[in-house]
Amino acid sequence: MWRKDHDTNDDNIDNVGDDALAGFPVPRAEVLALVDAALREDVGRGDVTTEATVPMDRTARAVMLAKAPGRVAGLPVAAAVFTRLDPRVGFTAVVPEGAMVTAPPAAIAYVQGPARALLTGERVALNIVQRISGVATLTARCATTVEGTRARILDTRKTTPGMRLLDKYAVRMGGGHNHRSGLDDGVLIKDNHIRAAGGVTAAIAAARRYAQPLLKIEVEVRGLDELDEALAAGADIVLLDNMAPDLLRAAVARTDGRALLEASGGITPDNLRAIAETGVDYISLGALTHSAPALDISLDITDTDQD
Repeated sequence: MWRKDHDTNDDNIDNVGDDALAGFPVPRAEVLALVDAALREDVGRGDVTTEATVPMDRTARAVMLAKAPGRVAGLPVAAAVFTRLDPRVGFTAVVPEGAMVTAPPAAIAYVQGPARALLTGERVALNIVQRISGVATLTARCATTVEGTRARILDTRKTTPGMRLLDKYAVRMGGGHNHRSGLDDGVLIKDNHIRAAGGVTAAIAAARRYAQPLLKIEVEVRGLDELDEALAAGADIVLLDNMAPDLLRAAVARTDGRALLEASGGITPDNLRAIAETGVDYISLGALTHSAPALDISLDITDTDQD
């Protein structure tokens, strides 16, 4: 590991970071694996700048500031970054997970402890929190846009490799809902599956034979004829791909409650409300996780034991 500044019992390395992640609704092992990979990538053989300029026994205090309006999430993961570097670091969140910052700059957390750990962990901690908060912020904006309709905002599998569980956590923090987490927890028959299977009906029938009884079967269609075929074959959910609002309204009327309907493709903040008002049950946006801008957050040293 990268903790060189104090004695650590390597047999207990997997326990470091537990306190920071207590109650965090993402599997601890997944979070720590991500944190460790990010630290390995950034620290490498050592933080030569910090080790050269900062005495080993120096302690410091720092504030994490949200410098733009947005929804803050991922602070427990930031805390785990610092405690993986040095378990003596103290991390105090001053806003709850999912809180909205409306008047930046605003303090969102305080960090104190060995100065070297604070400086070495700064970029990894910020990268993670900025990413999670950015996804949560964009999701919150979309969820607010569809308020008053029946539509729910869904994410997709268009996530950063290795960060899917945190990306999907961020969507929930923004008021969105999670679609399937991976290929193993839901049947979604897309256009390429339909071509390979020999048609909508054949694909749904094959999936029904293979799938667990309680597993929902969703199929993508691109027109009303395919919608009719999917409904006749017993699809539980139909994904309406790249359909204009008028066609979506026709699909809603044609379905008449026989299946849940998800709109996807070509959806932007500018047309999101119009899509929601067609009466679809879900709207999925890959942009929530592949194009969300990071929330501007900084970590500033406020004082040290030498001040």
